[in-house]
Amino acid sequence: MKLSEFARSNAPADGGDGFRTENNRLLDIPLDGTVTVKAGSMIGYTGEMTFTGRSSAEGGITGFVKEAVSNEGTPVMQAEGRGHLYVADRGKKVQIVDLDAEESLSVNGDDVLAFESTVDYEIGTVGGLSEAVAGGLTNVYLSGPGAVAISTHGDPLVVTPPVVTDPDATVAWSTDVSPSVTTNKAIEIGQTSGESIQMEFDGSEGFVVIQPYEEGAGP
Repeated sequence: MKLSEFARSNAPADGGDGFRTENNRLLDIPLDGTVTVKAGSMIGYTGEMTFTGRSSAEGGITGFVKEAVSNEGTPVMQAEGRGHLYVADRGKKVQIVDLDAEESLSVNGDDVLAFESTVDYEIGTVGGLSEAVAGGLTNVYLSGPGAVAISTHGDPLVVTPPVVTDPDATVAWSTDVSPSVTTNKAIEIGQTSGESIQMEFDGSEGFVVIQPYEEGAGP
């Protein structure tokens, strides 16, 4: 491929408003005002922008943090200015969801990539998980209207309850369902299954988003 062709074929798309993907792993945010993005997710921008953070509970600048009563937090930062902001998260795939005024979504804190300034958010924890698993402890409750971008390892699967999921593979769920934490009922001797903690979603309404990857399981 010639250099000019390489540059042309990988150039950002012209025009457009709102969140959009330049490819399935890179989010382009046309910005004229403010937006909230995951701390450290900026990979480039055009125009003039500033990024604001503040100290976390542990000290140091890790992003603009709302803290739950457990002192767990989701580090995000506010970008302000005018231009195009490009964000990504470790090569994960980007999913854009548009929330209406009456809609809300609960997302694993590690999987929140960006959301518009019109979206309200609140940090919470899933009862019983904080002491049990290394990943997926903190969830962000996002309420519309506005666009939300989440990141997933691979293509997500959206399932309707009732369903039982691995906490480390659970990305998000609609707020008309509420998970309970359960434990593997089988008695394991010797080699364990690695599935001792599970999330159980009951009912027949709403949906749950899972990914083909366990965040806390390591490489």
